[in-house]
Amino acid sequence: MKYQDQDFSSFHPYPFRFFMFLSQQGADRHNISENKAKWKTKLFPFFQIFFFFQLIISRTQLVLGQDWDGIIITQADYQALQALKQELVDPKGYLKSWNDTGFGACSGSWVGIKCAQGQVIVIKIPLKGLSGRLSEKIGQFQALRKLSLHDNEISGSIPISLGFLPNLRGVQLYNNRFSGSIPASLGLCPLLQTLELSNNSLSGIIPTSLINSTKLYRLNLSYNSLSGEIPLSFTQSSSIVFLDLQYNNLSGSIPDSWGGNGNNNFHLQSLNLDHNSLSGGIPVSFSKLSELLEVSISHNHIIGVIPNDIGRLSRLRFLDFSYNAINGSLPKSLFSLSSLVLLNLESNNLDSQIPLDINKLQKLSVLNLRNNQFSGEIPMSLGDLPNLSSFNVSYNNLSGPVPSLLAQKFNSSVFVGNPQLYGYNASTPCPKTPSPITRGSKLSVKDIILIVVGALIIILFLLCCILLCCLIKKRASAKGGKTSGVKGVPLTAGEVEAGGENGGKLVHFGGPVMFSADDLLCATADILGKSTYGTVYKATLENGNQVAVRRLREKITKGQREFEREVNVLGKMRHPNLLALRAYYLGTKGEKLLVFDFMPKGSLATFLHGGHGFELWR
Repeated sequence: MKYQDQDFSSFHPYPFRFFMFLSQQGADRHNISENKAKWKTKLFPFFQIFFFFQLIISRTQLVLGQDWDGIIITQADYQALQALKQELVDPKGYLKSWNDTGFGACSGSWVGIKCAQGQVIVIKIPLKGLSGRLSEKIGQFQALRKLSLHDNEISGSIPISLGFLPNLRGVQLYNNRFSGSIPASLGLCPLLQTLELSNNSLSGIIPTSLINSTKLYRLNLSYNSLSGEIPLSFTQSSSIVFLDLQYNNLSGSIPDSWGGNGNNNFHLQSLNLDHNSLSGGIPVSFSKLSELLEVSISHNHIIGVIPNDIGRLSRLRFLDFSYNAINGSLPKSLFSLSSLVLLNLESNNLDSQIPLDINKLQKLSVLNLRNNQFSGEIPMSLGDLPNLSSFNVSYNNLSGPVPSLLAQKFNSSVFVGNPQLYGYNASTPCPKTPSPITRGSKLSVKDIILIVVGALIIILFLLCCILLCCLIKKRASAKGGKTSGVKGVPLTAGEVEAGGENGGKLVHFGGPVMFSADDLLCATADILGKSTYGTVYKATLENGNQVAVRRLREKITKGQREFEREVNVLGKMRHPNLLALRAYYLGTKGEKLLVFDFMPKGSLATFLHGGHGFELWR
């Protein structure tokens, strides 16, 4: 007889056999006495009732899905269960069923207990609000395969005796309040496959012996207070598939011996080392983990560059190196990771430009480059990534226009912090006539620096030339002024001369006779006449030339500026019947001299009236 695809007779064979025994006894023994026959007839209804209740129990346990071979629990396991119940606090009464002498412990009536041949093989009591401690007598369950007490409030230390269970395959104690260190004895369990102790208060170092369990494929020690370095033995395990050590106090560098000799016998798929105090560089040996699907080392103190060998992780889907001090540029091999879905490099020191090859990551859904030092323009091809749903390049040194597809798809917060970036909102519009930019015309940072330096050199050269010309001109002027004061060296027309040794100012208006201030002041003078305006002299220069000089009276002359303005006007007047003014001199003591051509035949007045030509000089 079968029920729910299970052999009904395998659960409770005794009631059936007992009933068959009674039937056979009633059919075969015809020579029994009449009294005995009556007695058996009276007892038969009782056995029918007994069988009925046994059948109900069997059906109930079948519905519960519990297999029971009918063997009563061993005394050692019964005592261990009693000790376990005694040290656990059960406020909701889930362990009330553990109340008989042990007869029902393996029948399925005890909550969370499963047996085989009278020995407990599974203790599964999660999410029951249990507290208290876990008894060391748990080591008496020599057949125990799985211990699942996760999501309770159990405290105290993890029993060392767990490591002495030869058949233990899975330990799930996560989301409790266990403290103390992780027992090194757990490495003695030869069949251990999963060890999940996350979200407790465990401290101390991680035992290197854990990897001695050669079948261990899942190890989760996250969200504890573990310290020390990552055991080197972890990098040599060929069985480990899932390793989660995030949110601890681990320090030192990440070992660079992952994958051994690269013999492809390593099956690590998930490595999470987030939120520790790890330092050093990114291990190059990560590239040997050919089956790696996700790696995260964010929120540590990792430095250096991203190894170019990272491109060998062809199956990688999640890569998170955020919140470290990684520098340099993005390696080209990174964009050969065609399976990559998430790339998070936020808050590092990465620089250079965002490579154009980033559009090769066609499966990319999340790209976070926030808070780095990327420069240049955002590649237009980024807007063509079909699956990109989360994007952030804020707080970099990016410039130029934002690709229109990105500006339409994401809000302005993912672009802010780039002063030279425009086109992502109304407050940063694109220029009306932007210069056409193509891939071939883009300049690298090195080219821009060379252009700027060249321009500065040219400007400095021009400034030096201008200053040199000014200096030469100044020296020439000084030299000319100095030589003009030497006797016998004539001045050119219109030239202004300092008054030589006597000071003053001499201005020429041109003429046949050129002289210096010293020549004029040292000339031999004969008085030709006097008037209310001053005295007229015939001055004979050292070279023999003669000029007429009128010395003006100081009281009748105007101020220096007004005098110079009027004399400059007279000096420019030229007429055949007008005596030309050839020069004037202003002395340091206020004397004023007007120089004219000397007329040896006298003036017009002398020719008309005879006698002195005095009237000419009035």
